[in-house]
Amino acid sequence: MTPNRIHRAGRLVAARIIAVLRARSAEQVPFIAEALVAGGVTAIEVTTSTPEFARAIRETRSALGASAFVGAGTLLSEAQAGAAVDAGAEFLVSPVLRPGLMPLALAAETPILLGAYTPTECQAAHEMGSDFVKLFPADTLGPAYIRSLRAPLPHLRVVPTGGVTVENVGEFLAAGCAAVGVGSSLLRSEWIEAGRWSELTALAARFTAAAGHRK
Repeated sequence: MTPNRIHRAGRLVAARIIAVLRARSAEQVPFIAEALVAGGVTAIEVTTSTPEFARAIRETRSALGASAFVGAGTLLSEAQAGAAVDAGAEFLVSPVLRPGLMPLALAAETPILLGAYTPTECQAAHEMGSDFVKLFPADTLGPAYIRSLRAPLPHLRVVPTGGVTVENVGEFLAAGCAAVGVGSSLLRSEWIEAGRWSELTALAARFTAAAGHRK
């Protein structure tokens, strides 16, 4: 791994929480990200379901600079990943095992999280070179599954997404997760649509406190 990729991977681990952001428009994204960062959630995953997601990544990085760590998620094709890299995405996330994304991530010195569910898939993602394994969907698995998974496979850096709440985020991290992905339990759609940024910031701060801030 190159120093730049190692540094970026370290930022994800330090962030602990990755906000999985599916916005209604690209224009919303910098405002959402600013509210999250104010609450201590600095890793922002802009999904491809966000209209003009590449522009959203570019404009968010421009607006927030080094205070945010902005990546791209729900990547299902090499074309999407290429657009994300060109926009300045600092990490790449796919919900599935997509080996074709690896050369792009390596060339861009960008950490990547390939999606997996079973122990075999998780190990396959690791062997492909994925920096982290996105355990998805994690809703019905829980921290106990991760403990059992990592008992024979302690080298896996697991990032569960789905089912992570402010009440259980600490349990997931204590089970050995490198970080966690958090979507609707943090990014309340009614707050976003109404521009209730102070409430989003307050909830982000609760997540940060529950996760334990890692310098």
